[in-house]
Amino acid sequence: MTVHGAFRGNVRDGLGWLNTASRPDPVNVFHRANLPRVGLDDVATAATGVMCSVALYLNDGDTVTNLTFISGGTAAGTPTNCFVALYSGAGVFLGQSADQLTAAWAADTAKTIALAAPVKISKSGIYFAAISVTASTVPTLIGSTGAKPFLIGEGNLAQTSGSSLTGTAPATIATPAFKRAVPLVIAT
Repeated sequence: MTVHGAFRGNVRDGLGWLNTASRPDPVNVFHRANLPRVGLDDVATAATGVMCSVALYLNDGDTVTNLTFISGGTAAGTPTNCFVALYSGAGVFLGQSADQLTAAWAADTAKTIALAAPVKISKSGIYFAAISVTASTVPTLIGSTGAKPFLIGEGNLAQTSGSSLTGTAPATIATPAFKRAVPLVIAT
């Protein structure tokens, strides 16, 4: 056995594809993402007025100002409310954006939404980035599919919660339900 376990090649060569699949150097462009840029597809995330939150690892010292989600092939139809929010790993509210109200969201479009106030992370770990859209047609988002947690200590990669939400994020992520569709989120 080597330092690389069962892998016999050069680790840098084995991970070379990430040079084109990954995002900019985080030293030069601060960002955190929950998924790589490859293997993504159009996923349905939540019904109208339901919040979808995704696990996102953040580091001590990170300051999150914006959350970006990317719509898939389905645009928002007649939106009336939309917000993004950030929660602790325990599901406690940390901050949210202003209600986007009737702002259009076209298909295949990145939507970067600023939090009302930047959130400074004081402990590295899993946090939850959330989005809720109230519309006649909720946009699909670019993302992936994930398996339900089955090992002790595993959590949901994506989950839904709440109903009839409008422009205000709930104080906690209450009674989260596992969601197979995991939207891509980028924190900047």
